[in-house]
Amino acid sequence: MQNYLREKVAANCRHFVGDKPCSFHKAEGVKCRDCNHFSVVKNRILIIKLGAMGDVLRTTSILPTLCETFKNCQITWVTRKESVDLLEKNPFVDNILQTDGDALGRLQIEEFDWVINPETTKESAVLATLARGGKKRGFGLAPAGSVFSYNKGAEELLVMGLFDDAKKKNQKTYEELICQLSDLPHRRIPPVLCLAEEEVKSAKDSLNTALRAGNLVVGVNTGGGTRWPLKRWTTAGFTELAKRMSRQLGVQILLLGGPAEEDINRQIAAGLGQDLIDTGCLNAPRRFASLLNLCHVVVTGDSLALHIGLALRKRMVVLLGPTSDAEIDLYDRGSKITAPLDCLCCYRQTCHRSPNCMEAISVEAVYRAVEEQLIHLHENR
Repeated sequence: MQNYLREKVAANCRHFVGDKPCSFHKAEGVKCRDCNHFSVVKNRILIIKLGAMGDVLRTTSILPTLCETFKNCQITWVTRKESVDLLEKNPFVDNILQTDGDALGRLQIEEFDWVINPETTKESAVLATLARGGKKRGFGLAPAGSVFSYNKGAEELLVMGLFDDAKKKNQKTYEELICQLSDLPHRRIPPVLCLAEEEVKSAKDSLNTALRAGNLVVGVNTGGGTRWPLKRWTTAGFTELAKRMSRQLGVQILLLGGPAEEDINRQIAAGLGQDLIDTGCLNAPRRFASLLNLCHVVVTGDSLALHIGLALRKRMVVLLGPTSDAEIDLYDRGSKITAPLDCLCCYRQTCHRSPNCMEAISVEAVYRAVEEQLIHLHENR
């Protein structure tokens, strides 16, 4: 049996799973030694990214550069359960481990050439420290319980995470910072999200009777996440914007949001009636992405919808206030709208200023930005 395994099983192939058939065997019936997809692994890379789903998705922007820099690499990604769907079908990710699954045990046994942890949370840092890796980049956890940087490229992010003034002064995009932390050359590559044809078709079919042929669709995403409640624009602002776009620009409005936006979206939908298509607030991440994919332009705050829109190459209008606008790269596909206040990028949970930075964003400014993106679409048709 041992000789048979050595002769017939290619455990050093990038696509080899080890406890079940690989995807090519299932699809084509091929076996290791007769397979044209055989690819010898030369670099085993571990990425640890657990944070919010939007942060997980935007971190995928480093994957093409990582695979270009380290030829014949196999990438394993550790994340939380809620973000797994966003990594599924990603052509650059070979293995996905969940923190509530077998990740901890496997990290103490499997060996990696590189370990990259771009998060300063202790939960991520301890996984990076426990992982068996030849070279580590990003952050680990010291015996005293403090987070430390493995390399010089990570030091700037550590300081930004500790001091608000350093965060506010930063002018580098998130992608620049992550490449710097990983000791990779920076290339302006959007996040990577791959929707299957059946997912795209299912979303389109579900709204087929509501969508008017030939009309441009503007997605209005009211979500802002739960960690920073001040990231969300006002309900009145979204409602008035949707009315103006529908009546003056002749576009269809697709209302998007998550579970936290059910009440807000219900109010907006009630104010617009048939001028708006409400997609609901309980869509799974990939379903949400498939619905957003129907839009030509997306209006959103700093949220998961922002990073999905960039991954799907949509025209974007992004409303920013308490979080860093410098870190957001729209890849020349949109506009960032901020209020003319000196307290932006505060990362505060509450604010006593009235109007605050999001309330001070005018409907007129957002409307003009959408109009500009629609002109770009017309010019490129």
